[in-house]
Amino acid sequence: MDDVTDQLPAEIDALQALVTAARAERDAAIAMCDAAITARDHALSQMDRLRHLLRQLQRAQFGRRSEKLDPEQLQLAIEDIEQAVAAHEAAEVKKDPAGARQRAEQRRAHRGSLPPHLPHIDVTIAPEDTNCPCCHAAMHVIGEETSKRLDVVPAQFRVIVTHRPKYACRACTDGVVQAPAPERLIKGGLPTEAMVAHVLVAKYAWHLPLHRQAQMLLAQGIDIKRAVLAFWVGYAAAELHPLWRRLREIILTASKIAVDETTAPVLEPGRGRTKKGFFWAIARDDRPWGGTDPPAVAYTYAPGRGAIHALELLDGYRGIVQCDGYAAYKTIANGPAGEAITLAFCWSHLRRRFYDVAENGPAPIASEALARIAALYGIEKTISGRSAEERRTIRQERSKPIVLALEAWFELQLTRISGKAKIAEHIRYALNHWDGLTRFLDDGRIELDTNIVERSIRPLVLNRKNALFAGHDQGAENWACIASLIETCKLCGVEPQAYLTDVLTRLVNLWPASRLDELMPWAWAKQHASQLAV
Repeated sequence: MDDVTDQLPAEIDALQALVTAARAERDAAIAMCDAAITARDHALSQMDRLRHLLRQLQRAQFGRRSEKLDPEQLQLAIEDIEQAVAAHEAAEVKKDPAGARQRAEQRRAHRGSLPPHLPHIDVTIAPEDTNCPCCHAAMHVIGEETSKRLDVVPAQFRVIVTHRPKYACRACTDGVVQAPAPERLIKGGLPTEAMVAHVLVAKYAWHLPLHRQAQMLLAQGIDIKRAVLAFWVGYAAAELHPLWRRLREIILTASKIAVDETTAPVLEPGRGRTKKGFFWAIARDDRPWGGTDPPAVAYTYAPGRGAIHALELLDGYRGIVQCDGYAAYKTIANGPAGEAITLAFCWSHLRRRFYDVAENGPAPIASEALARIAALYGIEKTISGRSAEERRTIRQERSKPIVLALEAWFELQLTRISGKAKIAEHIRYALNHWDGLTRFLDDGRIELDTNIVERSIRPLVLNRKNALFAGHDQGAENWACIASLIETCKLCGVEPQAYLTDVLTRLVNLWPASRLDELMPWAWAKQHASQLAV
């Protein structure tokens, strides 16, 4: 203390100046601290707000707000918010090393594991000097810390150079031997079957139009025009057509299928505009009731949406057709083919009608209808995966009373409201389709809705958004062919690139038509798994 006192100036003016400077320094430090606290609180508040908004959007996928946003737009919104949260967190990490270490430990504990089939590259980081800092003797390893991170090698294009040497006998003149050239999808062309498969998957699985793929290739110094890529796709589609037709045949042997359709704009030659074609989808998925048949979907292009196309699509089918209330399906069921077809209608389509009314303001009848339908879906969640007989039994016990009460309630509401009201139209729609809507009560194989086929329609819609239209009817049919195989691969957990590479190679090497069933995605997956196990 005496040393500090001795250092203070004796003059009053100098002492006052020193105190003033100290106060200014203190005030500046306090201001800096307050600013840091304010910035931290603002960042935390911002992150809390973003997290709250993120939770709201995530809940909106399953709640009443889910139909206010297109599912793809909803995902984009969620992605942007997640990125904003991460950016704020990254900024905080730089300011708070202790918090960064804590977050790293939490992340390490919850990040999950990486697939064991991926190549593992071992990198060892050792100290520059492994001699003891005290006695300089060589030290030995007593343990180590390991960490795993996911890395990527960008797509690498390469050139396969095939050499076929010719052999001749020095003693003879005619004894020249050479191995036969392997068959190719495009004879005299540049691509391997793997390259063509890459183009197909990029276009039809990940929705990259060919002109974008051409630009991506050019960025790597590979100048292949869009027209050339289209030529490759056409050759592949021609090779895959028999497999696609067989896939449709197999799906139509199922006891129950789901059917839906979506528009397919197609350029109309000579008129400079598009015409409205349609993709019809048929899907099979027996997993909800423990069926053994693998899931599959097949698309068919048709120039229209009329009953004649639906009749052609389901020609010869015998079984249950789950669908919406579109008149074309009812025409089939009421015609000669209807004796073999049983229609089961979709509760999800009915629910949307009431949702459209409820979202525009107070609508007690619509809200009550939604609540009663939600009760049916609640029961369905508890029986997913059980056998068909178990599902039927539980539905008879728990769902049937709800359905009977809903029918009586609908009829009562019609006596209380104007027949011209929109809600009356929706109630009449429900009652007019009641037999098909309630068919699930007596058959455990039937689902409450057609979501399996509606989910399969989405990839077509995404491609349509990117490609805008098909250039020709044949192009639309090729689209249906390739998309059918790729989407069935996804349903069966098969990687489309590996599948199409192998299947195209087998087909161009004259795979027998009698063995096409072995090339179906589910059969291919079993063969591939058994080969890996050997």
